[in-house]
Amino acid sequence: QVQLVESGGGLAQPGGSPRLSCAASGFTFSKNAMSWARLAPGKGLEWVSGISSDSSDTYYADSVKGRFTISRDNFKNTLYLQLNSLKPEDTALYYCAKDGWPWGAGTARGQGTQVTVST
Repeated sequence: QVQLVESGGGLAQPGGSPRLSCAASGFTFSKNAMSWARLAPGKGLEWVSGISSDSSDTYYADSVKGRFTISRDNFKNTLYLQLNSLKPEDTALYYCAKDGWPWGAGTARGQGTQVTVST
C-alpha cells in the first residue's frame, strides 16, 4: 500500500533553512505528481507546493514563493521541501501527498512533520 513518511521537522529559528523529506513507497513514485501542504494552529490545511512527476514543473503558494523549494529524487523515491528564510508564520505540521492539489478524502498522505519557528 502507499506509504509516505515525512521527516526533517523540528524547532528552527527565524531565518533558518531546514529541509523536509518525504520517503515514498508502495506506488510508482516516478510517475506521480507530488505535493506539500501544511496545517498551522487554528487554520485550515494550506497547499504549499507541488511538483510534476519529472520535476519539469513546480508550483508554489504565494506565501512561500521565493523562500521554499520543492524537489524530488525519483531514484530514491523521495520528495523534498527546502525551507529558507523561515518566519514564525511558517510554524505548522507539514504533510506530503501523492498527487497534486486539491487533496480529497482519498488522497494518500503522510503523518506529517512538525516545523516550529521560534527564537
